[in-house]
Amino acid sequence: MSATRYRRFLRLCEEWPRDESKKTQDLGTVLRQRVAAAFREGENTQISDPEKCDQMYESLARINSNYYRQRFPRVRDTSFTGVTVEECKVLLTGSMQHMDEEKKGLWKTLMKRFSSKPPEDSPEKAPEK
Repeated sequence: MSATRYRRFLRLCEEWPRDESKKTQDLGTVLRQRVAAAFREGENTQISDPEKCDQMYESLARINSNYYRQRFPRVRDTSFTGVTVEECKVLLTGSMQHMDEEKKGLWKTLMKRFSSKPPEDSPEKAPEK
């Protein structure tokens, strides 16, 4: 019976999408590592709690098939903050470190404008009039 469970988890790992932009934070990668650790002996692995194993598989299969997204559709593709899906992806991939100067926070902008000495992290500029 554990051979069947092992094959089902392998099929789920194959179907699970991988996001290459996240590298170590990708759920698909973590899932593959956990399955490899849980089934070290492959089909010959003895499972201590088969009911819990089946429950985990069913939960992961529902997430992978977008069961909850279809059951509870969203009215809009934004959150309460108004951030779109694309903006969330940019935030999660870590590429926000390459922001433009004008996109910096309000506090840094104010400090730059009203500071008596030029900030250390930016080159000196002539004051604008």
